[in-house]
Amino acid sequence: MENNYKSGFMAIIGRPNVGKSTFMNNVIGQKIAIMSDKPQTTRNKIQGVYTQQDAQIIFIDTPGIHKPKHRLGDFMVKTAETTLNEVDAILFMIDAKEGYGKGDQYILDRLQNIKRPVFLIINKVDLIHPDDLFPLIELYRNKCKFEEIVPISALQGNNVNHLLDMLKQHLPEGPQYYPEDQITDHPERFIISELIREKVLLLTREEIPHSIAVVIEDIENKNANKVFIQAVIITERQTQKGILIGKNGSMLKSIGKKARKDIEALLGTKVYLELWVKVQKDWRNRQSHLRTYGFNSDEY
Repeated sequence: MENNYKSGFMAIIGRPNVGKSTFMNNVIGQKIAIMSDKPQTTRNKIQGVYTQQDAQIIFIDTPGIHKPKHRLGDFMVKTAETTLNEVDAILFMIDAKEGYGKGDQYILDRLQNIKRPVFLIINKVDLIHPDDLFPLIELYRNKCKFEEIVPISALQGNNVNHLLDMLKQHLPEGPQYYPEDQITDHPERFIISELIREKVLLLTREEIPHSIAVVIEDIENKNANKVFIQAVIITERQTQKGILIGKNGSMLKSIGKKARKDIEALLGTKVYLELWVKVQKDWRNRQSHLRTYGFNSDEY
């Protein structure tokens, strides 16, 4: 390794649903952050590790900053805001199609007090006409002093490599924090639970809001060719339990089938996935339940 190796931590921040997780998955080249077209999908800080011969960037995908409606929401916003003071740079991502909104101002107000370089990343530029891009750049340029403004399409990969090269230039000299083959600091158990939760959001659409959590009860390598996983989907109401199970268990089977495919890609082996559904009323407002399901709000 060269003496002038560079490394650093960068937070990806923005309104819910601007494409933060899609960007991170594109950069890392593997699904570690779940993607959904529903807002507030990401609940924990997820570190994605991007390593090259001369540099390592650790990306932190924060929960979308929004006005909280319950304790879980409070935890998500505090997590995002705390992150801003712990990193070397901030990527503020916006949705080119949605344009400027009140939620952006809420974030911009918080960025005023941060003494870190902030990059404006205009995502989803593939969804707008090129002529609409320049007025958008001017609008944001007048609202905050950005280090750079970079238009990208995280989904298509447009301009992402250019952005990465630019970010590398702003990294301080530092050690390689993680081995070059490591892509995240989260244990497999966490990623598996997130992949299952993604499938619930994907398949149940509007019937099930964000009142679910997924808890991995057991992971066993019973033989060399297959991993056995038992997981529980926690929901708040009996009616939601019925929707999650579906007629003759059809919905639960579909969730399991889609999740198993992603988990097998993650683990590189065959997986037997067993799912249950459990009702835990009002869990998002109960401190003990939040701790049990991995939201350590006491830290904040």
